[in-house]
This record gives sequence, C-alpha cells and structure tokens, in this order.
Amino acid sequence: MRDRPLLSRGQNSIRPHALVRAPASARFAAMTSLFTPLSFGRLTLPNRIVMSPMTRSRAIGNVPNAMMATYYRQRAAAGLIITEGTSPSPDGLGYARIPGLYSAEQIAGWRLVSDAVHEAGGRIVVQLMHTGRVGHPHNLPAGARLLGVSAAAAPGTMHTDVAGAQPHPAPEVMTEDDVRAAIAEFAHAARSAVAAGLDGIELHGANGYLIEQFLNTATNQRTDGYGGSVAGRARFALEVARATADAIGADRVGIRLSPYGVHGGMIADAETDELFVHLATELSKLGLVHLHVVDHSAMGAPAVSPAIKAAMRGAFKQAYILSGGYDLARAEADIVAGKGDLVAFGRPFIANPSLVDKLQRGAELRAPDMATLYTPGEQGYVDWALD
Repeated sequence: MRDRPLLSRGQNSIRPHALVRAPASARFAAMTSLFTPLSFGRLTLPNRIVMSPMTRSRAIGNVPNAMMATYYRQRAAAGLIITEGTSPSPDGLGYARIPGLYSAEQIAGWRLVSDAVHEAGGRIVVQLMHTGRVGHPHNLPAGARLLGVSAAAAPGTMHTDVAGAQPHPAPEVMTEDDVRAAIAEFAHAARSAVAAGLDGIELHGANGYLIEQFLNTATNQRTDGYGGSVAGRARFALEVARATADAIGADRVGIRLSPYGVHGGMIADAETDELFVHLATELSKLGLVHLHVVDHSAMGAPAVSPAIKAAMRGAFKQAYILSGGYDLARAEADIVAGKGDLVAFGRPFIANPSLVDKLQRGAELRAPDMATLYTPGEQGYVDWALD
C-alpha cells in the first residue's frame, strides 16, 4: 500500500489536519535520557518511548490484516510497540472489530504485523485483553459468551456495527471451571504470540476489563477463592501472569495496571493502595519483564498519588513504564528523576507515525482525527504523512 499524506474529509470539504505546536519547554533537539537505549528482557530498546496500546477497530472478522501491518510498521521507531488490546478467547471480543489471538488465521495475521515491524527495525509485543462483561453479544462470534466475575452489568452502552449503541447486558457469572479455562486461554494466546513472531505480551489488567474486574470491588462480589480479600481478588491476575510466564518465559511477559481508574465502572476503596502494592510485589517475584502503570487523571479519573506510584516502583524490580497524558518535557523529567524506565505515548502516535523523530527534533505534532479513531478504513489510520 502506498503511503500518502492524510486529508480529513468533511461532508462538503477537504482540509489538512490541524497542527499542534509542542510547548516551548518541550521543543529541543538535544539528545536526552528519553532517547537512550535500555535492556528489556530479551530485547535492547534503542529509546525509552513506548507506543501505548490503543484500540483502533480495524481487524475485520477479528483477524489482523495487511492494513494493520502497515500501521504498526509506520511506527516502528518506537523503542517498544504495545499493540491494541487483543482477545485470548472468543468470549473476550466485546468490542466491534478488535483482533483475537487464538486461531490459526489470527496467528497468520499477527505474523504479517510482526514481520512488517521487524523488517522496519522495530520491536512489538501484543496486549492480551479479555473484555469480560464490557461487551455485547452482537460483537461476539457465534457460540461465545459474555462472561463476568459477578452478575452486575457494566454501566453505559456498547457500540455494535449491526444495531448501534446498545446497553451492556448482565454477564454470565464465571464458574471456577470458567476461571480455569480463561487462564488456560491466556497461556494459549501467549504461545500463539510467540508462534506469530511477536516479541512478547502485555496482560491488560487495567481499564475495567476482565483481569481488573477480578481486582476491583465494584465488580468482584465472589465468595470463593477469587474474591473477598486483597489476596483473593489478586489471585486471578497472578495466576494468569504465572501461566503465561510458564508458557513463554517471564522475560517476555508484562502487565498493565490502572490504580484509581474508572473505566468500565471501576472504583477505588480503602484497600486500593494495598492491593496494587501487593500486586507489584508478587508480579516482581514472578520476574515479569515490565509493569505498565497508567494514570488516567488526564482523562478525568482521580489522580494516582505520587506515593502509590513510588511504592509500586519500589516493589517491582524490573522495567517500569509510566503512562498517562505525557508530553516530552514531563516524560524527560520523570525519566531523569527515576520515576520510571520508559514512558508510553498514546494519541500522539496516531497522527504522527514518526513521533520519535519529531519529539527529538522538537517538530510540530498533528492532532488525531477523533472521528476516525474506530472506523474500519484507512482514513485516519495509515494515511498520515510520514514526516
């Protein structure tokens, strides 16, 4: 596919995308610690800039495709790419047009992506995301079930291609057999990632999806060994982490967590800090390659306190990824201060495939076209100028 500059198409006009000028304090070209290499499990990253996982809904039939390979190849200069959330199971495909990683066809599709990124000199891990109760039957393949930790439906609505926005239905409560099956599905998806040539996985334990549904008291009212206490609610996350580490090696497994996040109806309570420090401690013992902590306060959620971030940083001995509304100046300051080892950038990568170079040069950044974030075609996806 030929790359070409993007034009945003209104109903009656064609206009270039707006430019966003970087703040003056961030516009410098000198090499900084954000642009220095880092040993990361089996990889050496040329810089500490991570492309954050972002749902883009271009996987028609839930299978990665050549358009997705182009999208990730264009952004291969990132120190590390973490892909969009990818389901380890038919049951986890709660959104329209998101990819899976459990079938031979999906493995072949992800091989297109990994080959494209590696040929461009990049490094890429897949984020495994089971949506749990956040979904709708219209988005699930035949025979799949909308599963949840407990019986409560997620708040709000879910987009479906066949019927528009629909209320979230109440999920089917997972039995202990379902829990064990889901853990096995994550392990199978991890092995499938390696078979597809990907460099590893990130477990999505944030944003109100299945792993966080076990962690959070808003969604976990279980009375078995997967509920109740901090240790009980953390059990599923730790068992998934252990199973995937056993499947492909802990040095190819990371996890994303979002303390104080509110996506999917999550809440904070008196045990939130204890829970996340416990998780960081136990995940570190498993030897996971990275802990990715996202602060959603830039999007309106309660801020994650510096104290809990520091406590999690101290408890986790491997690579620590900072995330949440970063610009260059704050990213550099936090790396220099030792608050993390890498910084994830999300939306800036959408409209700026050459983001690493543009940050290094202090160049102007384009704003993404919000109307095309989740549409199925090339517009707003692979047709941005590569400058």
